[in-house]
Amino acid sequence: MNQHDASNPIPPAPLKPRFSVGLTGGIGSGKSTVADLFAERGAAVIDTDIIARQLTAPGGIAIAPIRARFGDDFIDANGAMDRARMRAHVFSDPAAKQQLEAILHPLIRTETDYASERASGSYLIFAVPLLVESGNWKQRVGRILVIDCDEQVQLQRVMQRNALTEPQVRAIMATQASRQQRLQAADDVIVNDGARAALLPQVERLHALYLAFSRSL
Repeated sequence: MNQHDASNPIPPAPLKPRFSVGLTGGIGSGKSTVADLFAERGAAVIDTDIIARQLTAPGGIAIAPIRARFGDDFIDANGAMDRARMRAHVFSDPAAKQQLEAILHPLIRTETDYASERASGSYLIFAVPLLVESGNWKQRVGRILVIDCDEQVQLQRVMQRNALTEPQVRAIMATQASRQQRLQAADDVIVNDGARAALLPQVERLHALYLAFSRSL
């Protein structure tokens, strides 16, 4: 992504009437895998986690305000935000978490809208890890799609993928919306408890539905 000048952020524009879906799920649920399957079928996927990583990469537009707020200790030798150090810091200090969000969330919102204006695809999918927690996506998209899986499956996946201990993963999960809260917010659900092949018929069914919604606009 070529970041535009966000020193004077463009006021966010409504994402409708183009049909769009907000895709979310807990850590380890398989959001990226499902998003990739929709992309293979022609959807335009905009991943806010990727945007956040780009904003906090070397040269990213969030680096200067993060350095000013948190200090050089939170910027690594390459000039990126030290994600491990920052993660530990915000987990132990709710005020620091709010400060980081106050920096990142407006930038992510602006970059997300910027990307959506330029995306080409049969419809838009916004992959948003903290969609339920953010509270305003229900008004911004046509439907909410939740990737659901058993919490034990989440634990095992994240422990293996990130080399974290069970208490560390549970601490991350505790900062996210509960499984029940996500399901209550959902218009559509994909269950991802098992093999990738089990996802395909679920994605195909919803892709057909989303195409129909898109064509009706």
